[in-house]
Amino acid sequence: MTRGNPLPPLAHTLRRILMDDIGLHQGDSILIAVSAGPDSMALLQLLASLRPLLHMELSVAYVDHGLRPHESPQEWALVQKTCKELQIDSTRIEVDVAGEAARQKLSLEHAARNLRYHGLEQLRQALSADWLALAHTADDQVEEVLLRLMRGGSRKALAGMRLVSHGRIRPLLQMSKKELLAYLEEHNYPYCHDSSNDDFSFLRNRIRHHLLPLLERKYDPGIRHALLKSADNLAADEALLEELQQSAWQEHVREETISDADGGSRQMWTFALSGFTALAPALQRRVLERLLYTTQGAAEYEHILALLKLAATGTQGKELHLRQGLRAVVDKNALVFSFPWGKGASRRSCRKG
Repeated sequence: MTRGNPLPPLAHTLRRILMDDIGLHQGDSILIAVSAGPDSMALLQLLASLRPLLHMELSVAYVDHGLRPHESPQEWALVQKTCKELQIDSTRIEVDVAGEAARQKLSLEHAARNLRYHGLEQLRQALSADWLALAHTADDQVEEVLLRLMRGGSRKALAGMRLVSHGRIRPLLQMSKKELLAYLEEHNYPYCHDSSNDDFSFLRNRIRHHLLPLLERKYDPGIRHALLKSADNLAADEALLEELQQSAWQEHVREETISDADGGSRQMWTFALSGFTALAPALQRRVLERLLYTTQGAAEYEHILALLKLAATGTQGKELHLRQGLRAVVDKNALVFSFPWGKGASRRSCRKG
């Protein structure tokens, strides 16, 4: 940055977000996920403009999902060209979305998201980068909140995407696509158009192109602002509930490693029923949700309800069979979770005799 090349207004905004809201430190390293679309290209250019000021180390990753063979080469070429001009290293990550979707019986959207984040996180760790920067915007946040609402999302889900989450940062989350497009056009920065964004077989695209414009036109022209405000309010509530959940977990959950008769060992989580059932129902649900995510990687609403019922009845010896061989059993006024025969499907019971 020189006196003759002042920072654009959006870069000043981004600098404030990075330093004040995200907590980035001078000298931090950032891996930027760049698809060659307008949002990620704007993020790349904006971060590059701040690099001399914040002394950041930048690197770029482009994920090829294998779904658009006629477009991906042009996108990757643009990413490479731009990175070369900015003197930033770039890496191409290839993932087989169609194959993963078929193997796991997932939608293409779900499989693409899983593989994309997995590949990006692996690269971030390999590079020892402090942060993974994603180019989600305020418009993406609105669409995400509506999508989660339609799917019956929890309070946590309806709080939307987080500005900072597990090493991922979304510095553009308070900026609109309109602002970013104007920035790109003003500086004549190139970008590509992803044709999959026009595919109405994807629910997100139908929300973007059909539902949101309809809501703005027929119901409330300020619907986007209203949804963002609701997400912000819920996020503030979530932060408090997360603190309460953490305190409840530390007070009422005992984690230990026990030895088996065959010389092996396994993890066990024990909830004292008296303390657990004294918690507010909202905290009981959240503690159980954390337990299921910790042990299984997923928490199903029906399982949480079944566990709440099990804890409330407290019938000695009663048990529940959960995913991947996880068992929950009432034992001596405690609710005990373990994998008695290791992770994996098993129909055997924990009951003795």
